[in-house]
Amino acid sequence: MIFDHKHLLSIDDLSKQDISYILEQAHSFKELSSRAIKKVPTLRGQTVITLFFEPSTRTRTSFELAGKRLGADVINVSASSSSVVKGETLFDTAKTLMAMNPDLIIFRHSHSGSPLQLTKCIDASVINAGDGTHEHPTQALLDLMTILEHKPDLEGKKVVMIGDIAHSRVAGSNMRCLVKMGAKVTVVGPSTMIPPQVEKLGVKVAHNSRQEIPSADIIILLRIQLERQGKTLFPSLREYARFFGLGADLLKKVKSDAIIMHPGPINRGVEIAPEVADCPASVILEQVTNGLALRMALLYIYTVGKKGLTEPEIGK
Repeated sequence: MIFDHKHLLSIDDLSKQDISYILEQAHSFKELSSRAIKKVPTLRGQTVITLFFEPSTRTRTSFELAGKRLGADVINVSASSSSVVKGETLFDTAKTLMAMNPDLIIFRHSHSGSPLQLTKCIDASVINAGDGTHEHPTQALLDLMTILEHKPDLEGKKVVMIGDIAHSRVAGSNMRCLVKMGAKVTVVGPSTMIPPQVEKLGVKVAHNSRQEIPSADIIILLRIQLERQGKTLFPSLREYARFFGLGADLLKKVKSDAIIMHPGPINRGVEIAPEVADCPASVILEQVTNGLALRMALLYIYTVGKKGLTEPEIGK
């Protein structure tokens, strides 16, 4: 397959065929993590920069580990350690990094649309690792990978996504991705946390999780994005947990073959009870494992893969 995308900024950039190709590569790389020796020279000579202007544990660590396992040179740059704290603009920071001739930049920023602006002033490929309240496409892809391992046929499956839909970039990408793949998506949350006209993305809106959860095939819980809200949009955490959290009582009503997901970090006792986070239906840790494989695939595809070089030398 010819993959001709230079950047990954949004799920909207990808066709169903593109997504299938990415997941196919991710499954190939997943096997690598089970080996005694987990490094291969697939990306030897490639330079990857992670440029993060917001905190991250899972995304940044998995991209860094993915790059190192594939033999790439990985450079980590954060806002606190960059010249931005001295007053340098993002434009000048990007130009400085480009002078080092990187092949790929993994970029996270608090402003929606910032990855697109970055592509206008640099030559390297850019992967959006989260921009404001807009999108987080790699999280959606690893979530889809996890779902398909349990539900191979997503057509018509009911996905219930509960939480701060309006401020969650994970929700933004997941809605686009899951609808594109044929799922029936329902977003649930307080009216203050549901973005206006979200139905245009092909999803259904509801405000009562107790009515939606029993018929769900996939349940995705999202944390409250307090750092992006600017003001309190609900009376208290206790009340939120009561009406929108998934606790032990509601877990009894979940379908026997349903799976429960969370992109992390989780707030135990708020959107998810401890016994739910650790129950057999929870695939939260599987998401983390798949995140590493998925990001290994993306590093390959957006570097040597898009340059028309050979298929990944995973076996060497």
